[in-house]
Amino acid sequence: QVQLVESGGGLVQPGGSLRLSCAASGSIFSYASMGWHRQAPGKQRELVVRIPRSGTINYSDSVKGRFTISRDVAKNTVYLQMNNLKPEDTAVYYCNAIDSWSNDYWGQGTQVTVSS
Repeated sequence: QVQLVESGGGLVQPGGSLRLSCAASGSIFSYASMGWHRQAPGKQRELVVRIPRSGTINYSDSVKGRFTISRDVAKNTVYLQMNNLKPEDTAVYYCNAIDSWSNDYWGQGTQVTVSS
């Protein structure tokens, strides 16, 4: 059974930084792609960034230049480094994985709140 466990959320002031982690139950290279989505109150869930097994990383325009996705294959973990955070980044952040058969898997989510 696929498990994705997020951690690292919290409260941060505008301009601050946070690093989210997503620990997968198996090899992250077993998935066609992994990524982060977010959902703010009253809004639809949106893609933040996706990293394929190979190929180009896809960032949403709203986070380009501020957020960076990375992965540690040995730890089966994907990270999201978030810098220069803004109040509009406040949301629940979800880790997502898509396998080779296009099945979607989701973590439980971690809250990020940007506020002074």
